[in-house]
Amino acid sequence: MTQLRIAIQTKGRLNEDSMQLMEEAGIKINLGRRKLLAAAKNFPLEVLFLRDDDIPQAVADQVADIGIVGENEMLEKKENVKIIKRLGFSKCRLSLAIPKSEDYQGIEWFNGKKIATSYPVILKDFLDKNKVTADIHVISGSVEIAPGIGLADAIFDIVSSGSTLVSNRLKEVEVALYSEAVLVAPENLSPEKQAIVDEMIFRMESVERAKGKKYILLNSPNDKIQEISAILPGMKSPTVTPLAEEGWSSLHSVIAENDFWEIIGKLKAAGAQGILVVPIEKMIF
Repeated sequence: MTQLRIAIQTKGRLNEDSMQLMEEAGIKINLGRRKLLAAAKNFPLEVLFLRDDDIPQAVADQVADIGIVGENEMLEKKENVKIIKRLGFSKCRLSLAIPKSEDYQGIEWFNGKKIATSYPVILKDFLDKNKVTADIHVISGSVEIAPGIGLADAIFDIVSSGSTLVSNRLKEVEVALYSEAVLVAPENLSPEKQAIVDEMIFRMESVERAKGKKYILLNSPNDKIQEISAILPGMKSPTVTPLAEEGWSSLHSVIAENDFWEIIGKLKAAGAQGILVVPIEKMIF
């Protein structure tokens, strides 16, 4: 039987979010004691755990068929892989930051400066695009301390909340890249493996569509159905079912959680009663 191998980060937030996505998609991974390779119990899949910066090469070399990796790592490694799905988690940005005391007037400030980074490829592409000539100093580890110890004039690094920059008296001045977790694959997969990938993406998208959505059930006088239906922003139109009590019907629909209270107020004003709102796990079209 054909089996698909997916590369996932060994540990950290990306690992946690990736494994949660697998679970939500109904794929149960049997971790056991062996942490490098783990098989799914109910899906033709095995998980290869790697360092995040090794995942693009593993997929390009077909050690793994697909992989979940930060877009920043994929672009930095420049391996022959393609994005087949954006996953919407592990979001961050790659930015240039300088000491707070510096007067920054524009990107030309970086001409002739030394910039410390763990992402020299992305940085060089960004500088070239903006016609800036700078000395790129490649380091690993705590890039943000480089200006403070005189190793560099500025840094180029991942920024999430920005608290690390603040604690090192740095300020973010240019964003080069917005990144998120992506599902990557080589240019060609066998039809059998592509079918497994398609099924996995179908499940992921069913989970994704359900996030931020609520299932709503309510009772409506029959003469108010049209007015209430116009308020409900359902997938197509609300489901209407007659009730045992003459002159009343039950309406079922889906609403976005962000619009919840505004819509509820309008429904009550239009005559809706017995409103019930429940969470949704999956939405399959």
